[in-house]
Amino acid sequence: MNEPALPTPAPADGAAVRPAVVPPRLHPGDTVAVVCPCGPPDPAQLRRGAGVLEELGLKVVMGEHVLDRDRYLAGSDADRAADLQRAWCDPAVAAVFCGRGGYGASRILHLIDWEAMRAAGPKILVGSSDVTALHQAFAVELGLASLFGPMPACDVLSGPAGSEPRTLEHLAAALFGEPGPVTGDRVVVPGRAVAPVTGGNLSLLAALCGTPHRMRAQGRIVLLEDIAEEPYRIDRMLTQLLRSGSLDGAAGFALGSWVGCGDPYPTLVERLAPLGVPVIAGLPVGHGTPQFSVQLGALGAIDAESCSLTGSLTDPGKAPWVRT
Repeated sequence: MNEPALPTPAPADGAAVRPAVVPPRLHPGDTVAVVCPCGPPDPAQLRRGAGVLEELGLKVVMGEHVLDRDRYLAGSDADRAADLQRAWCDPAVAAVFCGRGGYGASRILHLIDWEAMRAAGPKILVGSSDVTALHQAFAVELGLASLFGPMPACDVLSGPAGSEPRTLEHLAAALFGEPGPVTGDRVVVPGRAVAPVTGGNLSLLAALCGTPHRMRAQGRIVLLEDIAEEPYRIDRMLTQLLRSGSLDGAAGFALGSWVGCGDPYPTLVERLAPLGVPVIAGLPVGHGTPQFSVQLGALGAIDAESCSLTGSLTDPGKAPWVRT
């Protein structure tokens, strides 16, 4: 798939930021692989999640080491990296789903043969939470957009009661077509912005500071979310991103879920509002229920009037406030 030639906002330093290459959408009958580059999944939940993907019309293959366990990891670093690379480089596989988050993705980034991954061509990577490390690496190493969304071995897709309907509907739209806007519940700083989307889990973004795969927000909309982090820890991580320059030149912020984080909004407002760019919050993205999907790297639009993030724009003229 050719990289779209889209006009995007020019950062303050004058260097234009272009969207990443967006991989082809899936079709019924496509083969997808499930791998576990992070923490070990619950086997029964992983099987249910694979069944959910099959009900969407996909053929599912499992990585060789998905049920391995090494303490808090889904097997050794070498095996987890090998499963990911093998799945990605398999020409029969159209998308790779990470089974769950937890911890461990950042441990395998240096073990991946990025030249081989690049030669395999663009396809869809799906995951969230700890998978933020892979999203960042795919953006830096491959220039590829990837899907920040629910994973097969997580409650919203494969809990005992079945899939959360809105989550599954939005994921299916992101995989097979065009997902609808993701709407929040509060506007922190009004305004509008059209720019590529970056970000993900705040803890992982802070942990990637000082590494080759650190986030650069220049000219981009930044998605942020987290779970079980006290406000003072959120403050510390935002301060790290601010002081490291990672948030310099951001075009706007879309704040997702903050499950188990107390009341993070006084801290988020204090640290982000002075940047003077649009900030919307309360989006169902991250660890909450429902859990919607966002294409990182693709062109997106923040519209504070509707408190929404529209993702995967193919034409900046189709931003939600533009009437045609």
